[in-house]
Amino acid sequence: MTPAAHALAAIEVLSTIDERRSPAAQSLKDWGASHRFAGSGDRARIASLVYDALRSRSSIAWRMGAETPRELVLGALAFVRGQSGDDMAAAFAGAAHAPEPPAEAERAAMASGSLDDAPAHVRGDYPDWLDERLAAVFGEERAEEGAALAQRAPLDLRANVLKGDRDKALQALSHLKAEATPLSPLGLRVPLTSDGRGPPVQAEPAHLKGLVEVQDEGSQLAALIAAAGPGEQVVDLCAGAGGKTLALAAQMAGRGQIYAHDSDIRRLAPLHERATRAGVHNIQIRSPRRGEDVLADLQGRANLVLVDAPCTGTGTWRRNPDAKWRMRPGALEIRMNEQDQALDAAAPLVKAGGRLVYVTCSLLADENGDRIAAFVARHPDFSMVPAPEAAISAGLPALARFAEPSGGLLLSPRRSGTDGFFVAVLRRT
Repeated sequence: MTPAAHALAAIEVLSTIDERRSPAAQSLKDWGASHRFAGSGDRARIASLVYDALRSRSSIAWRMGAETPRELVLGALAFVRGQSGDDMAAAFAGAAHAPEPPAEAERAAMASGSLDDAPAHVRGDYPDWLDERLAAVFGEERAEEGAALAQRAPLDLRANVLKGDRDKALQALSHLKAEATPLSPLGLRVPLTSDGRGPPVQAEPAHLKGLVEVQDEGSQLAALIAAAGPGEQVVDLCAGAGGKTLALAAQMAGRGQIYAHDSDIRRLAPLHERATRAGVHNIQIRSPRRGEDVLADLQGRANLVLVDAPCTGTGTWRRNPDAKWRMRPGALEIRMNEQDQALDAAAPLVKAGGRLVYVTCSLLADENGDRIAAFVARHPDFSMVPAPEAAISAGLPALARFAEPSGGLLLSPRRSGTDGFFVAVLRRT
């Protein structure tokens, strides 16, 4: 397929997303199933263009004067990828399957479209109903924070210290031009191609042998702040597929025990294979069972309980750009209730002097500092460990600059070059 055909396909996919209100990933999968002639490389290029359009949907529509799938794709080519109207006209005119070449009005919009007078939510490419909440966190810089969330996410990996150090991983992936991440001492960053795609690192021997795991640098830092120690009893209460579970297990150097639990047994399924590949032998997976408390025997025993809480995912918009446009106010209230429940379930597991580490991939105070304040009010035997102290204790003093008034750490693409994460450390007194 030609680049022009990719643009036409992206318009079709965006039309399906709007008509069916379906997630982008599902719409792309459906398009691929009905267009078998498109190879994997073509599908990847189409997906990359769709996500470029979705990341910057609001600012593209403002400059183009319309929010149709066609205008979004033309705007993505112009404002994200730097193509001119003449470039598009030449490419579209010479292709059998292509959109109509840009009209004069579209060319003018691409040439002179400006965000100078746009409101913050347009410049920041986020839903207008979130403007007040983001202003509460970032103030006058909320548009810049939102714009950073509308950029492409990097491809980050974590070196698994059970199999080797970061230098060994960098050497193994030198052909991909991997570089050390600036904040995580275990992180590697692999550059993307010009159209936003990353190499298939899961097929690399370093990944197949467990030397590296795909994990954003921010997620790595959250696990490092938790500071699981060798010989400790650790509970990962909302383990999901186990990314942070494996990171914590590596910190423990095979000594002690880590218990991985999640309320949805399906989310835990990949952890079995991942743990084997990573060489982790001190994990017990406690799958949920109806009518049974599978963690009852751990009450008051854990040195560390990690609550990687379900959240709105506002910090991951670079990777899931359609999620921000599908998010509704009611979802926030649901997540806040789930977070309170997770924290309350974690509290009895922590032994005296033990730690409870609360993590979200959200940037909203409602899900972060507000939840911690409410938890401490319900559980006065827990107290916040100030973020600078937690960072220094974890051997990461540079993270102290990301401390929030709430007492936690807040990472974001603009502040730290990572996905958005909130991390709070509490101690049971």
